[in-house]
Amino acid sequence: MKLAYGAKSDVGLKRTQNEDRFCADPHLGLYVVCDGMGGRNAGEVASELAVEVIHKHVLEAVQDGNLPMVGQYDPTFSPQTNRLASAIHLANQVIHREAQDQPSHAGMGTTVVSALIAGQVLSLAHVGDSRLYLIREGMIEPLTADHSVVGEQVRRELLTEEEADRSPYKHVLTRGVGVEATVEVELGEVPVMNGDLLVLCSDGLTCGVKPRDMLQAVRCEWKPFGCHGQCGRRRGQHDHRGRLSGGSNAARSVSTDLESDSAPAVKRSWDRKEEGSCQKS
Repeated sequence: MKLAYGAKSDVGLKRTQNEDRFCADPHLGLYVVCDGMGGRNAGEVASELAVEVIHKHVLEAVQDGNLPMVGQYDPTFSPQTNRLASAIHLANQVIHREAQDQPSHAGMGTTVVSALIAGQVLSLAHVGDSRLYLIREGMIEPLTADHSVVGEQVRRELLTEEEADRSPYKHVLTRGVGVEATVEVELGEVPVMNGDLLVLCSDGLTCGVKPRDMLQAVRCEWKPFGCHGQCGRRRGQHDHRGRLSGGSNAARSVSTDLESDSAPAVKRSWDRKEEGSCQKS
């Protein structure tokens, strides 16, 4: 199975600073999107640290099969999925320690959504409200659930999805990487097929572009680098009925296309990022 990916970032209409970071390494099968929080320069510090630590830890685990796990091992998941969780736990320690050592970075943290693909198995791990979607056979399905106040309220059926979109608390998170000394990482494993498309994105995209619009963008431009342009245009549209936002928040998205082994190997990236690149400031 071959992997092709595209990545796109947009700072939005109101902010001057982009706190989103990503890593895409098809050789490892690793894809990560982080959305920093904490104000001033702290958010981008947290997201950049998270991307660096997660990528390095997974790479070192490939090179050294005896590399210790960080955090509690969950026997209900594969070693691959536990390794992804370990990487996020280590990132949490590094970010939290940095926040304690640097007063200007106090309280910083980041969301993380990550995917690690090996063979026909997708391991996923996430913290916060950055999301992972699976697009298969004309359908789009969320593989993550937001760790946010309104996300919890929706799951408990205290709010509808429409009410959650209008809630003043929709950006209040219940978990973040680096905010506390420890963090609970939500894990999952999903079998994948040739032709599947994975979309990892921050809330800067999902606040303005609904899943049905992402799916429509993929139908128009199904290759990863094309669908990012479609989503970006949809995110930036103003609808006087309030259907789409004007893209006030920074957005980061990474799409991964799973191709048949018989398909030609294609090296694709967006914004001229090299294959296996991790974005830094």
